[in-house]
Amino acid sequence: MSAVALHHELTGLAVGSPILLAPSLGSTLALWDPQLASLEAEHRVIRYDHRGHGASPVPSGPYSIGDLGEDVLALLDRLEIRRTSFCGVSLGGMVGLWLAANAPERIDRLIVLCTSAYAPPASAWSERAALVLAARSSQAVPNAVVDRWFTPDFAAHNPQTLARARATLDATPPDGYAGCCAAIEHLDLRADLKRIAAPTLVISAAGDAALPPEHGRAIAAAIPAARFELIAGAHLANVEEAPTVNRLVREHLALSAVTLVGRDDG
Repeated sequence: MSAVALHHELTGLAVGSPILLAPSLGSTLALWDPQLASLEAEHRVIRYDHRGHGASPVPSGPYSIGDLGEDVLALLDRLEIRRTSFCGVSLGGMVGLWLAANAPERIDRLIVLCTSAYAPPASAWSERAALVLAARSSQAVPNAVVDRWFTPDFAAHNPQTLARARATLDATPPDGYAGCCAAIEHLDLRADLKRIAAPTLVISAAGDAALPPEHGRAIAAAIPAARFELIAGAHLANVEEAPTVNRLVREHLALSAVTLVGRDDG
């Protein structure tokens, strides 16, 4: 499948070291609003919408993680960015792992949040894709899926955030959502992790029911230059625990590779 021209936004320092922010399934680049002020003072920040999401094109599916990764490489080529740091949550983290393993010359530092290299059962993703395609609407995704994005306490005290997340998911084109479900259905990057040379920070959240911390620990254990951090919150930890995530991301971008290797603060 050919790469598509991803919708993106550039902010921050025009001459700063670049960092690319990749969102989760069913969200858009707006998911990273809580990180902008923290990163823009020192970095050139690139946010984008996955294919089939937000304002990006919606090619016919199904998609693969490789397709999503090739989209990012094409975006970097258009922006004339040879090398960038990459930070992705959930689906965005999966894309980051693929890039770091398959295009290592393009990835400086890698940060993945609440993600996985392998997310069975495959039937959960194929069934969700079929549900959305049958209804011709991402509104068919059960509320229970969105509920898993946040801890109950956060959702109770931040109903507007939950409502915005649900509205963004509902507005996602069904073909795009189902296409990306297929990418996760067939995801298996476990054998690729050992090839990742970029200094890597893996963040998992204690309350993440969608991709529990054992997924993050497995990633960190397999990547030679990886560090693992366990924080509170749930699947969209960059929203629920923004100050902590912001601090960890800034620290990772600043630390030397030697400092990072072998550390596990979980």
